Amino acid sequence: MAILEIKEYGEPVLREKALPVEEVTSEILNLIKDMGETMYADSGVGLAAPQVGVSKRIILVDGEEDGLIVLINPMIIQSEGEAVEEEGCLSVPGIYSKVKRSSKVTVKALNENGDSIEIS
Repeated sequence: MAILEIKEYGEPVLREKALPVEEVTSEILNLIKDMGETMYADSGVGLAAPQVGVSKRIILVDGEEDGLIVLINPMIIQSEGEAVEEEGCLSVPGIYSKVKRSSKVTVKALNENGDSIEIS
């Protein structure tokens, strides 16, 4: 495993639409492991593949008691409500701001085993 370089605000890969993952290969699994190690090394709670310079639709989320949640090709299928919370971003270090988001979302994705999952 390796700690990856986190791309910071201004890097083009952060503004581009990431490419879908066609197949969960050993290369993708290694990327996921490295992303997890990188996220926790920087005390993050979420990390997307473009943040480490990889244009793939992969997101990792620290689900606290649920452990690390891996979302491959995630799609929001339902959202409701509205909430404003202070957030930070590993790609914009040291900056925290209030962000308005849905208070609840349901996401459909693949997990690291290639199984379809739905989480809320």
